[in-house]
Amino acid sequence: MPVPPQDLAQEKLAQAAGILGEQGVDLWLTLVRETSLTRDPCLDLLGGTYCAWQGAFLVSRTGERIAIVGRFDAPAVRALDAWDDVIGYDESIRPDLRAAIERLDPASIALNWSESDPAADGLTHGLWLVLQATLEGTPYAERLVSSEHVVNALRGRKSPAEVERVRAAVAETEEIFEAVTRALAPGLSELEIAELMHAEVERRGLGYSWDRDHCPAVNAGPEKEVGHAGPSGLRTRRGELLHVDFGVSKDEYCSDLQRVWYLLDEGESEAPPDVRAAWDALWAAMDAGATALRPGAVGWEVDAAARRTLTDAGFPEPMYALGHQLGRTAHAGGTLLGPRWDRYESAPLGRVEAGNVFTLEYGTAVPGRGYVGLEEDVLVTDDGVEWLSTPQRDLWRVE
Repeated sequence: MPVPPQDLAQEKLAQAAGILGEQGVDLWLTLVRETSLTRDPCLDLLGGTYCAWQGAFLVSRTGERIAIVGRFDAPAVRALDAWDDVIGYDESIRPDLRAAIERLDPASIALNWSESDPAADGLTHGLWLVLQATLEGTPYAERLVSSEHVVNALRGRKSPAEVERVRAAVAETEEIFEAVTRALAPGLSELEIAELMHAEVERRGLGYSWDRDHCPAVNAGPEKEVGHAGPSGLRTRRGELLHVDFGVSKDEYCSDLQRVWYLLDEGESEAPPDVRAAWDALWAAMDAGATALRPGAVGWEVDAAARRTLTDAGFPEPMYALGHQLGRTAHAGGTLLGPRWDRYESAPLGRVEAGNVFTLEYGTAVPGRGYVGLEEDVLVTDDGVEWLSTPQRDLWRVE
């Protein structure tokens, strides 16, 4: 039976206090405003409730939890039964926020901003100015640090209930892929394939791991430039590949998988050598990454193990990371299994922890055939990984 949202919020907030203690941070402060317009990425960790006015959510390392929200937002926050004190204000959040911080007297305040992790960077510049004015004349204005390490650990360390939700989303995704496989035939367009998948999503009452117009991403044959574009009118043809990147959201948790089919040409009983060579090389790289993925590993080192295996086999270096964290969103922030490139900033420098859920994904083009792209979802355990998805070890063939 799924864990109710309020119980999951309580579970994560209790976890947060422990993380603050580990990291030597006294207070985690998340400031939000009109959340239908500017929704902080951490709001779901705090219970997911809507705020029409400015709101402040405070968690101390002692475990005390205070929510300061507009008077008409307060009943919904109280209903979560996750906060020790819910303060409803009318004219201004500033007096209650300042008083709460002064009473807690923190030596450090982890605030919801980050230079490198979008999952921890919900603070607007306007709210930063509000906080500076609120704390003017106090020592606390100089005690603000980024909450990225707190948020990374909290998002990344999946509880058993969270893992089961990801596992359920993965299972739904695999069933949809099975339905697509049964319907595939030469001549279907990318748009028609996407509509088959959309119909299954709607029939099952699911959501999408990313924007519906681009979920699934469908790539038929060699003419499509693979990326984040939506499906087109290109059609599947014999002797070519079909590649699909797709994920669903179920009970607020996501999957993210890629699958590949080869449409057998006349007289063929299996894929040609060039396709099979790419397939084998990609799986060797994925397995190298999975072997390196364990608690304590550094993100870029895991990626390097996979990247080196693929390039040593004579294939181009992928221009993206081996894997990202997965959870309430398809890209859940935190440690990245990626190279030390400027665009990734400090994300590949993080260490892997037990309870992290990652994608593992690499791909390569096969000239004249299309794109082979692999992606699986895995859970980091105490001594390695557990495959949450059923790995597509064999290339699917369409007769």
